[in-house]
Amino acid sequence: MLPRRELFPHVIEMNYQARQRMGCSVYLVHDRGEWLLIDIGYEDTAEEIVDLIRQMDFQLSQCKYLVCTHADVDHIQGMKRAQELLPSAKLIGHPECQTVLAAADRIMTYAEISAQGISIDLPVITIQETINEGDKLTLGGLTLEVWNTPGHTPSQLAFKLGKLLFSGDNIYRDGCVGNIDAHHGSDLPDFVKSLERIRDADVEWLLPSHGPVFRKNKQVLQKTIDRLTEYQHMADFGTCAVDWPLLEEWEDELVRGFDPDKA
Repeated sequence: MLPRRELFPHVIEMNYQARQRMGCSVYLVHDRGEWLLIDIGYEDTAEEIVDLIRQMDFQLSQCKYLVCTHADVDHIQGMKRAQELLPSAKLIGHPECQTVLAAADRIMTYAEISAQGISIDLPVITIQETINEGDKLTLGGLTLEVWNTPGHTPSQLAFKLGKLLFSGDNIYRDGCVGNIDAHHGSDLPDFVKSLERIRDADVEWLLPSHGPVFRKNKQVLQKTIDRLTEYQHMADFGTCAVDWPLLEEWEDELVRGFDPDKA
């Protein structure tokens, strides 16, 4: 039996457990024999992850949920294989995530990015039950509160467990955030609201979908909020921006006329 390397009571992260990077963060939450997985990563590591769980002496039949934080391929490609290995578990996610995965939408999931030569296999994945803002997941004696935190993608979910927040692709330890891409459904005003919610919440630790776990730092969050607020008004972010003030300045200049001595 492998020793369980818990990050916090009831919480194991499979990359930390394996002492190597296998892909996105995969969180195992457990209590009184029941357990769930938040995300699974790519298909080629799904069996390895389940085997590690077996070696830690978790009963595979006691997996209650397989949770999709959102529909990105690097988080969910292995879910179909995980369902085969863990048939007692119910696959759950946001309603839009259900729709995107049922359609095997290669653009919304980042499975196909032709400009970068990325083409990743995406099986049809069937979410059996949808969850959304305000729902609760019970596991033994634990309760996880479901948050919908759109911005990176409309279906992005986070999960609050006491002072912990499984925070998805909302923010990482260095202040970076999940990709901002209009083709992916990203929304900058929503992203700012989600980050403000995290900043103001009574959570102490953020457990992101990529990179290390970290203590919540309001200054880091505020710096990121300020940056994304500025992005909303920059042409750099194309259709993700809400406006471009320079064009209004130009309109005023067109009315006044151009004077090189005052430019």
